Amino acid sequence: MRVIFAGTPDFARVALERLLQAGFEVPLVLTQPDRPAGRGMKLQASPVKQCALEHGIRVEQPLSLRLDGKYPEDAAAARQALRDARADVMVVAAYGLILPQWVLDVPPKGCLNIHASLLPRWRGAAPVHRAIEAGDAETGVTIMQMDAGLDTGDMCLWERLPITAVDTTASLHDKLADLGGRMIVQALEMSAGTGLPRTPQPAEGVTYAHKIEKAESWMDWSLSAEQLDRRLRAFNPFPGGATQLGDEVIKLWTAVPQAYTGTAQPGTVLAADAEGVLVACGEGALRLTQLQRAGGKRLAAGDFLRGFELAAGAVLTTPAQG
Repeated sequence: MRVIFAGTPDFARVALERLLQAGFEVPLVLTQPDRPAGRGMKLQASPVKQCALEHGIRVEQPLSLRLDGKYPEDAAAARQALRDARADVMVVAAYGLILPQWVLDVPPKGCLNIHASLLPRWRGAAPVHRAIEAGDAETGVTIMQMDAGLDTGDMCLWERLPITAVDTTASLHDKLADLGGRMIVQALEMSAGTGLPRTPQPAEGVTYAHKIEKAESWMDWSLSAEQLDRRLRAFNPFPGGATQLGDEVIKLWTAVPQAYTGTAQPGTVLAADAEGVLVACGEGALRLTQLQRAGGKRLAAGDFLRGFELAAGAVLTTPAQG
């Protein structure tokens, strides 16, 4: 079976590698254009492009796939490349561009998407982050037959995965990427054999995982410690948490919720020692265990406090509060 692959980040790279290991022929890869990255802001190829080049696969990086859009030349070139690939099916994983109907119509078996949630919950751009932030007990991967809607196509395969109390987006991402890679191989093997089942998504339970914005990193200390812990885990590795002490911004990475029934103002530092920086919240308290100064490195609380004066009684704020 000939497979066109469309994807960009590490999540997608895992799936591409699994398809190649399973012996599927991949004549073409679509991925996002190279982006500036790192301290030098040099152009960097996506993980999927790097994998494709290592295996000698043709790579196309259109800015758009809309033939009537801002970059019609890109879309036209991509259409010709898709036709030239003569593929049976297209696999899509965290590609970053919406596929117009003409793309969905090119492969005879259509386009299969690897989506990191149990649809219809958390359609959209950031399903892993939003599942942790919401306190979901589980998530999973859905292999979906794509249509023109936003993650609205029929479900072909799905598998559940528990979310632990210490999972971050980084740790859950790796588990879901591994699961998705295994499931897409299974899906294509079924498609080549007896065929894939298709189940319409239920109308109930639809939620949308909106894109993570950097401004969401600011910690609202009036929330409960449990909520703030989930947000920190959801925003690790991006964008992290943030708070202020005076004019200084402090990045926050890991924390542990603690019981607290006192009356201190939310944001008040209750204790600061090697075990962490304990901060009063709207309900309970949060012990910050990994912090970072602007331009510095992530440090365990004890190491952070050796270079930054932060004592009980200080009040941490957000820009809105400050």
